[in-house]
Amino acid sequence: MAEEAFGVRRMKLGSQGLEVSTQGLGCMGLSAFYGAPTPETNAVALLRHAITAGITFLDTSDFYGPETNELLLGKALEDGLREKVELATKFGITASEDGKFGFRGDPQYVRSTCEASLRRLGVTSIDLYYQHRIDTTVPIEVTMGELKKLVEEGKIKYIGLSEASASTIRRAHAVHPLTAVQIEWSLWSREVEEDIIPTCRELGIGIVAYSPLGRGFFASGPKLAENLKQGDIRKANHNKIVFEKVQEIARTKSCTPAQLALAWVHHQGDDVCPIPGTSKIENLIQNIGALSVKLTTDEMAELEAIARPDVVKGERHWNIMATYKNSETPQFNNRASEARHDPERKREKTMAKACEVRRMKLGSQGLEVSAQGLGCMGISSFYGPSKPESDAIALLHHAIDSGVTFFDTSDVYGPETNEFLLGKALKYDGVRERVELATKFGATYAEGKREVRGDPAYVRVSCEASLKRLDVACIDLYYQHRVDTRVPIEITMGELKKLVEEGKIKYIGLSEASASTIRRAHAVHPVTAVQLEWSLWTRDVEEDIVPACRELGIGIVSYSPLGRGFFASGPKLVENLDNDDFRKTLPRFQQENLDHNKILYDKVCAMSEKKGCTPAQLALAWVHHQGDDVCPIPGTTKIDNLNQNIGALSVKLTPEEMSELETIGQPESVKGERYTAMVPTFKNSDTPPLSSWKATV
Repeated sequence: MAEEAFGVRRMKLGSQGLEVSTQGLGCMGLSAFYGAPTPETNAVALLRHAITAGITFLDTSDFYGPETNELLLGKALEDGLREKVELATKFGITASEDGKFGFRGDPQYVRSTCEASLRRLGVTSIDLYYQHRIDTTVPIEVTMGELKKLVEEGKIKYIGLSEASASTIRRAHAVHPLTAVQIEWSLWSREVEEDIIPTCRELGIGIVAYSPLGRGFFASGPKLAENLKQGDIRKANHNKIVFEKVQEIARTKSCTPAQLALAWVHHQGDDVCPIPGTSKIENLIQNIGALSVKLTTDEMAELEAIARPDVVKGERHWNIMATYKNSETPQFNNRASEARHDPERKREKTMAKACEVRRMKLGSQGLEVSAQGLGCMGISSFYGPSKPESDAIALLHHAIDSGVTFFDTSDVYGPETNEFLLGKALKYDGVRERVELATKFGATYAEGKREVRGDPAYVRVSCEASLKRLDVACIDLYYQHRVDTRVPIEITMGELKKLVEEGKIKYIGLSEASASTIRRAHAVHPVTAVQLEWSLWTRDVEEDIVPACRELGIGIVSYSPLGRGFFASGPKLVENLDNDDFRKTLPRFQQENLDHNKILYDKVCAMSEKKGCTPAQLALAWVHHQGDDVCPIPGTTKIDNLNQNIGALSVKLTPEEMSELETIGQPESVKGERYTAMVPTFKNSDTPPLSSWKATV
């Protein structure tokens, strides 16, 4: 029996620069298709043993699990192991609840699945990203065009195809060089040798052989089927004669049948990397041992005679699973008419120039959002006339396609019309599932008078009304917009807790709440996020509120991070405001204060010129650099401004630059209060003790 070869050599995979271990590890069976998932501790131990042994090329897919296999690899690669591996994953196969397979390669799907895989794997870049199966409704040039953008953005390093025909490979390679093609190639799957292998070699494309052991057949032979668990896709008749002949040669070579079959694949050429899968360390060791099995030309010929394509019976896959034999796509010039008729792709034309919007955990209760959100207030109210509905929906869809998926609204914006608008925008083509939706209750205007309410009956009726306007079954994050100082916060939180238990809201937030109010609320039910005004010219929250949130594991949502537009336009902003823009009433925007605050703006401008960004991007980057627990939600009504805001995520600030900005934006450098005295803020948000409420009931 061949010994384990810890000196697993390295190889160039393709001609684009990717170097991998000469044998990889197919990870599918750890999570899916081959019976019950392997226990996580065992799976992680296997993966780490592989890396230690020199098997560093790990292969997964978003379809394995689904998704759980990528999450597993993400856990296994913690503690500095990411740098030691070459990570390959795949996209393109979907499965409906009724078990039907689908295949997608449209740009919007390519981008969203890549972003999702990056998050699950916990990495900033994927080494090799394959299209798992070809979408035959989309020209391969269109799919490759989006993959090329992902390479340019640094989200993926190399591109691959799986189960693609020779002609599809050629068309794809003409758009951007392919690094690898993944195919099933083993002693009993050899039809790829006719066209696909020669095409790859002609174009300098590496070959990755999956199922090189015939899905375990060459390890156990026909008895494999006897031991398969329920749900294992391999339950089928097998080719006993082929196995017995391979077994006979293996005895003469002093190796196992599996090692012999795997050695045959290794001997196909230096451009071939097999990726056998296993869930057991001892099998992994056996597979590595195949690298030491040397085959002569005569032995190779004997094996190929045993396993001629006409000797093997049975198709590789069920008819419902696409393979390279049915992977041709429409010609590129058919794309325009297709886009007009396909609702899944009709908004591709609105996609933003690619910008990376990372994902983040908001708070410690499980909510994940885009690292930058979109404040929607100004679309409908307070900042002049409401915007045309078609323009507003285009903006919201552009935000989603760009990766900004955390939307913030309130029942008081409009009032109510902003929630109606978001409800309409989210009804398009399954958009709701891509968005984290936050709304608020508690601030009312009755007969021109401002009132704040937090009593249980009002909390419930407000939530029900927002659900109807938004046309959703559940609100992701539900804030108390302003704290009702007549009602103990425990009472308000008690009703919100009930709404969580009923599934009407997922997470609870507070807005403009004091540190003591936050603590009392959190004791009733965990608060996921606190929304507060935090920017270069509003920093008083740093004294008590931000530390309290961090102590309790509460996420921080920064509204008005651009000083209500001040850092975008400076003092001249006021000159262009509509008569009913409420910023005209704010103390900071009064002329005597603007003249003073211009000094702050000018200093930010000077620094932004050095950084090669806009003043708004610099101010927003300062908020982003406050910590991974902070999510700013700048608002805008224009797509151009949204793109600028997203660009702030790429502005990197050194500790010295952060210090310089904080010196510029010292509280004493800013003149004018945030609000007029009649607007409640965290400074007057303490509520009566719970005992007082009980005493009056």
